[in-house]
Amino acid sequence: MNPLAQRILTALLLVAVLLPAFLLLPKGFGLALLAVFALGGAWEWSGFLGLAGPAPRLAYVVALVALMGASTALATGGLPVAVVAGCAMVWWAAAFLLILRFPVPIRPAAAALCGVLVLVPAWICLVALLYASANGRTLLLLALAIVWAADVGAYFAGRRFGRVKLAPRVSPGKTWEGVVGGLACAAATAVAGALFLHQPGGSAVVLGLSVGAISIVGDLTVSVFKRNAGVKDSGNLIPGHGGILDRVDSVTAAAPLFVLEAGWLGWLGA
Repeated sequence: MNPLAQRILTALLLVAVLLPAFLLLPKGFGLALLAVFALGGAWEWSGFLGLAGPAPRLAYVVALVALMGASTALATGGLPVAVVAGCAMVWWAAAFLLILRFPVPIRPAAAALCGVLVLVPAWICLVALLYASANGRTLLLLALAIVWAADVGAYFAGRRFGRVKLAPRVSPGKTWEGVVGGLACAAATAVAGALFLHQPGGSAVVLGLSVGAISIVGDLTVSVFKRNAGVKDSGNLIPGHGGILDRVDSVTAAAPLFVLEAGWLGWLGA
């Protein structure tokens, strides 16, 4: 099976699992699925830290899990998730500068801290979407769909029209033509989601474009840490896609911004 066919088949299988888990089953199943992705992402991030052997890597994962649990309890206990999402945006602005400056050496301690900043706010925001009082399940799937649409649009537009490199020192395969295709698909998906939710489509265009754009920053940021660690993929768990982080890197940046904008638009309910 050629790589493209393998990539498409794996994506279809993932959708077949995610849709019923988030839409039809109790929310606890969706939460468990998010936890699986968070744990897998934490384990793969530990591979960027130069740790010797599985024990130190496992200790890092346990520490991240403890932070996720504590921060989720804090958020549900009264800290508005918008505060978490806003703080995350500060980190992603710094990550954007890191992309522009790459290559720069990143020490293991700094990489460990960055793993916390990448994974923990994204976890909190995804859980907040799942349990939102208004259309939580649908909003979570819409956030994911916008990111996936941006990824698919960028992939095919880049293959067909790609000429001008986006960030050759970080991810040589990405092009500005791919960015345009990805943003167009993200905006179209956001508008379709807004109409499904009986919300104005005009404001959804801005949401789709901005969430699609920052999803690219998430993708490139993880690529920075992979290159710093000297690895091509974060793992090989998902055929045709690499590791879990290779699939959720864009989501880690997109989730906080989606939460902020959905809140501003009044999509999250009370």
